[in-house]
Amino acid sequence: MFFVVCFDVSDDKKRYRVVKKLKGHCIRVQKSVFECPELTEKQFLKLKAELEKVIDEATDTVRYYRLCKGCISEVEVSGQGEPPDDSNFLAI
Repeated sequence: MFFVVCFDVSDDKKRYRVVKKLKGHCIRVQKSVFECPELTEKQFLKLKAELEKVIDEATDTVRYYRLCKGCISEVEVSGQGEPPDDSNFLAI
């Protein structure tokens, strides 16, 4: 599956830990936005659980968006950056 993960974490140390975990699985496209093009459902759930251990649910937010193959080809980018690469996308 292709996921987009974005976050708003107020504490610098927690934000660093969130970024570090996301960099292990995803591609950073903006400071708080990552694209995760090749996560399996199991990997996604593990990553989500890891992030939930880091954030403070009272003050922080992490959002997860699943994109289908058709949705990826419809992504538009204005300014700098490239649309997501869907060449490795696998629908099961």
